[in-house]
Amino acid sequence: MQLKEKYLKISTCSSMSNTQANDGIPPDVLSEVKKYLQPFQLSTKTLQEVSARLRKDLIEGLEKHSHHKAPVKMLPTFVRATPDGTEKGDFLVLDLGGTNLRVLHVRLEEAQKVLEMGSWKRIIPEKIMLGTGKQLFNFIAICLRHFLKSQNLKDQTLPLGFTFSFPCKQLEIDKGTLIHWTKGFKCSGVEGEDVVQLLKKAIDRTKDCHIGSVAMVNDIVGTMMSCGYIDQSCEIGMIIGTGTNACYMEEMKNVKCIEGEDGRMCINTEWGGFGDDVSLDDILTEFDVEVDENSINPGVHIFEKMISGMYLGEIVRLVLVKMTKDGLLFKGQISEALGTPGQFETKFISEIEKPDSGLENATKILTELGLDWDPVDASVVRLVCDTISSRSAHLCAAALATLVNRIRNNRKLDHLKTTVGVDGAVYTKHPTFSSKLQEAMRLLAPQCDITFLVLEDSSGKGAAITAAVVSARLRKDLIRGLEKHSHHKAPVKMLPTFVRATPDGTEKGDFLALDLGGTNFRVLHVRVEEETQKVLNMGSQICTIPQEMMLGTGEQLFDHIATCLGDFLESQNLKGQTLPLGFTFSFPCEQLEIDKSILIRWTKGFNCSGVEGKDVVQLLKEAIHRRGDYHIGSVAMVNDTVGTMMSCGYSDQSCEIGMIIGTGTNACYMEEMKNVKRIEGEDGRMCINTEWGGFGDDRSLDDILTEFDMEVDKTSINPGVHIFEKMISGMYLGEIVRLVLVKMTKDKLLFKGHISEALGTPGQFETKFISEIEEPDSGLENATKILTELGLEWDPVDASVVRLVCDTISSRSAHLCAAALATLVNRIRNNRKLDHLKTTVGVDGTVYRKHPTFSSKLQKAVRPLAPQCDITFLVSEDSSGKGAAITTAVAQRLAP
Repeated sequence: MQLKEKYLKISTCSSMSNTQANDGIPPDVLSEVKKYLQPFQLSTKTLQEVSARLRKDLIEGLEKHSHHKAPVKMLPTFVRATPDGTEKGDFLVLDLGGTNLRVLHVRLEEAQKVLEMGSWKRIIPEKIMLGTGKQLFNFIAICLRHFLKSQNLKDQTLPLGFTFSFPCKQLEIDKGTLIHWTKGFKCSGVEGEDVVQLLKKAIDRTKDCHIGSVAMVNDIVGTMMSCGYIDQSCEIGMIIGTGTNACYMEEMKNVKCIEGEDGRMCINTEWGGFGDDVSLDDILTEFDVEVDENSINPGVHIFEKMISGMYLGEIVRLVLVKMTKDGLLFKGQISEALGTPGQFETKFISEIEKPDSGLENATKILTELGLDWDPVDASVVRLVCDTISSRSAHLCAAALATLVNRIRNNRKLDHLKTTVGVDGAVYTKHPTFSSKLQEAMRLLAPQCDITFLVLEDSSGKGAAITAAVVSARLRKDLIRGLEKHSHHKAPVKMLPTFVRATPDGTEKGDFLALDLGGTNFRVLHVRVEEETQKVLNMGSQICTIPQEMMLGTGEQLFDHIATCLGDFLESQNLKGQTLPLGFTFSFPCEQLEIDKSILIRWTKGFNCSGVEGKDVVQLLKEAIHRRGDYHIGSVAMVNDTVGTMMSCGYSDQSCEIGMIIGTGTNACYMEEMKNVKRIEGEDGRMCINTEWGGFGDDRSLDDILTEFDMEVDKTSINPGVHIFEKMISGMYLGEIVRLVLVKMTKDKLLFKGHISEALGTPGQFETKFISEIEEPDSGLENATKILTELGLEWDPVDASVVRLVCDTISSRSAHLCAAALATLVNRIRNNRKLDHLKTTVGVDGTVYRKHPTFSSKLQKAVRPLAPQCDITFLVSEDSSGKGAAITTAVAQRLAP
């Protein structure tokens, strides 16, 4: 335990690693800085003591005769069960928990789908947050009325879920009395009153809208229930945003303030109040005390003020002010902004702690705050931010560990496996908060296996639900594809590539590469240099493949390839040499050896006769033989994803996944040989070409297919094949957008109801238009040019709607791709029985590279889906061709 304690104490001060966090700070300055930060460094022993104190407070809050004076209120919610996935129907939702009010129309469907049918968000003015209760609830009722009118729902009487994220004593599911305000609210006439009744009276005052039954739900309960709809093992909800709170399923026999012994009930802990009885005074710093004294509710919600987003920025500001006054920062000069409460925002902490751009962000922020800084100042500020956020994460972990350990002990389990539903900007926006928290959890709850499921907002919840379902289905299909007796009927083919290792950096030599995977065919001369670990393109040539050849005979296609190769060798003076060749052939193949591969079926618009079921390497060799004026050496057959992985793996040996998101999509990864049941051998690993584009060909994705997806599939040259690819890849995204725009225009929502000839023609809305329209600065201008070129009569609203459509379609693509990628990285981690996996994904493809936000959308989406995996993305624009050469080199290295 001493080693663990030492490690956690160090990581609290410097979770970025000592080298990174302390980088640029001279030793003498660092020594002084650490004196200020030492009070924020909490050892494992201290965190265990914090957990023990909270455990005591939980019990006090549950007891009949002590709960009224307990700082941790442990409020019964009257939610007696988590979802089982069968719930369905239409509902209204009011969400009040911060500075925004949200109104939603939600539809729950069978097959565990949560559809957001419409939503409205309004900022709550500060004068209302600090005014009267009547003003606040009138504001809510007016927003609800406007929303119902905009959604044509005024004549319906729908049940309403009221998310009211403040400490309430709940007497029934539709009756909750506010105990006290938090998060900057101070409306008079509400504390001690039933907020459901106040809401109903305000709605009655509007006279022209009606609601059905009301379910009073704290936001934390909503988070747990939303996550629990897709993961029935979710029994804890946690929020770390503007404020913080958690709920969990407690045994009814322990809830002494409620009658009944059977079953369970969700308890809203209101753990933000932990420490209100001075139980945390020994770990409070002078800065925490000042934050509390200057708040609008001194002495209330002490724990929340130590860890939540409303206060973290202010704690950092106070530390920086003191260090500056003592002459350690900014030449002792405090700017007006730094001296003003609230001017150092919590979001600055996240920006300053970004791994790659943090120091640059720090300098910009310090300049904006009017400070005279130098590089050492910027590094010190980064260390301060890291220390404060680390303490927050570890205190939150101590509290969460208390809940999971309690559930395990309640059920007398040696080991508990559970899911925590999480929301809140601190957890979701900070670059390392989640990993800091999870790392500490492993020390504080070692007998609990915890999955974290993140839902950021209402639309994010829907995306996460879909993504989690997709990932679970794909995981099942991966296993089917690997099995000996089921792979032939599996939609995800999981094809062995006979690539048995990734590069080790010693490969070298000259190679030819052929790259066939789209409408262009490339020939390359590649040199691999061991000394410099560089892959040099010595020469290349691109040959266009005519449409008639893509749909002609196989002999025509391979003769064309052989001609291009011969012309290239002649232009490079290589005809007299016999070089090894890497053949990148980016179509589903059954690979029997490294140089023998049977085409299963054509995709991407190809349909050459006489090739499916044949060895494409042999067809290539026969075409070269027919030409008769040059020779090639050994051939390594490589899928473009394998080439991408191998190319990136030459410069980063931790790269074990290749992913393409371009004209089509696919991925490969290194699988344990013992799991590849269709190949003999138990030892080592083999690269598996997943062919994940075929995911859904067995109709497993039918419930998330839209009418537009179905139309794209029906009108393609290969209906019913590569469904997943048609939902996310570049060959189809533009057409999906076009079909959406056509329908909206027919419904007179766009372009005054007039469809131009171009918009009505399949293929005329190119996928590249999506990237151009979504450019952050020039997107709307680009949209107007494109719409004009398409012959459409547009106005500025039309252009904005088209941009929104493009963003929605590209976001779905990125999120679905993230779900599939998460399935692979989680599988590698589980295969190797690792608590945490660090790996690199080699990526290629124009959708990933050219779209302005696709990569960031994907990377953001994959983090909550693979929370125990640290993923680096390495992009190489010419990776598949170079990768074929690297694969050939690796095959030569491994050859006996």
